[in-house]
Amino acid sequence: MTNGLSENAENFTWLISNFVKDVPGVEHAVVVSSDGLLLTSSRDFPEEHAEQLSAIASGLQSLAEGGARLFGKGECEQLIVRMRRGHLFVMSISDGSCLAVLTSADAEMKIVAYQMTLLVENAGHVLTPQLRSELREVIAR
Repeated sequence: MTNGLSENAENFTWLISNFVKDVPGVEHAVVVSSDGLLLTSSRDFPEEHAEQLSAIASGLQSLAEGGARLFGKGECEQLIVRMRRGHLFVMSISDGSCLAVLTSADAEMKIVAYQMTLLVENAGHVLTPQLRSELREVIAR
């Protein structure tokens, strides 16, 4: 273990930071637990802002899930909030957790959404209850 994290936790946090580095227009990303707690954030994202984004993403996802159930539309897969100077994407991962991504205004929304889908499909299974617990403990320190 490096920096107090298991190899799985190190790899998962690396994936999130690498996603931000590799996808054009993506500025920051966080992974949020089902109860709205920050699990990990991309490198260079101030912790205070990462925690605020986690709370926002959790609230938005909860509202969207409730609306989808209310109107019989199935599970909410992704939310996109279009702002004047960027976008906020929120995508379900597993067990109520989600990936939230902030982009610049010129980001190609289709590319960001596609890359998020790939990340969730290829790495979402790694976010086990044990890993979520470990990431929470590290953030809480």
